[in-house]
Amino acid sequence: MKKVLKIAGWSLVGLFVVYTFYFLWKQSQPAPVVYELIEPQQRDISKITTATGSVEARNQVEVKPLATGVISQLMVQPGKVVRMGDVIATIKIIPDMAQLNQAKGQVESARITLSEEQREYDRIKTLYDKGVVSREEFEMKESKLASAKEGLKAAQTQVEVITKGQSSRSGDVNITSLRSTISGVVLNVPVKVGASVSGTSAFTEGTTIAKIADMGDIIFRGYIDETEVAKLHLGMEMELTLGSMQDVKIPATLDYIAPEGELQNGAKMFELKASAHIPSDVNIRSGYSANACIVIAREENVLSCEETAVEFADGKTYVYVLTSAPEDVDNQKWERRPVELGISDGIYVAVKSGIKKEDRLRGIQR
Repeated sequence: MKKVLKIAGWSLVGLFVVYTFYFLWKQSQPAPVVYELIEPQQRDISKITTATGSVEARNQVEVKPLATGVISQLMVQPGKVVRMGDVIATIKIIPDMAQLNQAKGQVESARITLSEEQREYDRIKTLYDKGVVSREEFEMKESKLASAKEGLKAAQTQVEVITKGQSSRSGDVNITSLRSTISGVVLNVPVKVGASVSGTSAFTEGTTIAKIADMGDIIFRGYIDETEVAKLHLGMEMELTLGSMQDVKIPATLDYIAPEGELQNGAKMFELKASAHIPSDVNIRSGYSANACIVIAREENVLSCEETAVEFADGKTYVYVLTSAPEDVDNQKWERRPVELGISDGIYVAVKSGIKKEDRLRGIQR
């Protein structure tokens, strides 16, 4: 009995030693490398580039006065809809003293000239009535008198314009009532009642009273990098995403590409303009930031795979195709195959040749 127990004990020790060596050997073996399997699929793939910018009215104007003065009334405020010809402000004229003095001097000079011409006319008319001077000489003097009268009226009109902004000879035309030059929405009114404003002239741009835009014609204005601009052409369709309305997609058509780039933050950027087709139920405000997605190339229903399955080496492209059973995860076998790729959208890439739809490709390591 003791002999049997002894043999059993040594047997257990032997089994423990064998198991220990097997366990240590198993632990020293590298774990099998397992990769995710990627199934090629038929997809529509579009190569897209993005331009950043904003939406604004195509036609925007700054309304400025023609005369220097002080604003006495403002009839508009931002957001108001106006029509062409509507009065948006009235201005109380503050005459320029130098101009006024010069105009009054011209009036006095015109009066002196008229007085002299009147006396000469009366003298010639007396002689003409007596038959001493010819009719031709009389008519010439009559014409000079009429010209002198007109000169006085013109000088007086100039004084009225400088002091009042209009004259009796101008009818309804005046420069004290500032009118809108287009129909649209008032975007901004940068002045207040009582503010001094200067009129436009050859030497100054004048003070902006209001900025008005036709919000019925909206465009996207943005910039794109020089590496992408060569791929664009007029008439390309794009989709606008507004920063304030992420769920709204607005179609647009590219209708302008700047012929010259601008240096921005060390990169050459080219300006783009596109006509936006605003849906009737979308209310757009000028200045919304927007991103324009432009489809450069598109392939429909093409065999494709994830870009993570593609390997680039020596200027060529390869994929690894599973040759073992898909269910044998611990013993995956792969065949390296060259492939010809098409366009990519950054996630999926079209595969023109080298694989079939039923193949399983090597993805990222688990």
